[in-house]
Amino acid sequence: MKDLNIKSRHLLRKSQSKLIIKEIKKFFDDADIVFKKARFELVSADTYELLFVDGNFLFILIDGKPFFSVKGALKLQPKNKLITVDTGAVPFIIKGADIMRPGIISADSGIHEEDKVVIIEEKHSKPIAVGYALMDGDQMIGDSGKAVKIVHRVGDRLWNLNI
Repeated sequence: MKDLNIKSRHLLRKSQSKLIIKEIKKFFDDADIVFKKARFELVSADTYELLFVDGNFLFILIDGKPFFSVKGALKLQPKNKLITVDTGAVPFIIKGADIMRPGIISADSGIHEEDKVVIIEEKHSKPIAVGYALMDGDQMIGDSGKAVKIVHRVGDRLWNLNI
């Protein structure tokens, strides 16, 4: 696996960290408590903007806004914006496929088109990917069509990232 080419890396100021926490709080209620004294570091690498918290890769910036990395979702266990896929879909997702409607078992009804979402597998209820919705959650279960564009998944270039 090719290493990422790091373009820049810097700690965020307290004021910048507060803005990040405010954004994270939109999808993770306890953000202000969990990250109150955390050290945030922004890393630009290749086409990615990554957010490390106390040295751990927990968030990826998507359209300039933070959202869980897969390891961040594993650690922080979000309760909303979740899509559950059946076991048969998992190998395809791990290889890089986007999420198709027939592989979806359930989707949070609060998901709207273009929302950032966490994909979990049905057997162990563990996050395996993050991406953004291509349709509302209540339309995701169906016979055909793409429902989620994957941004980051287990086994991709970011999965074993350590800086």
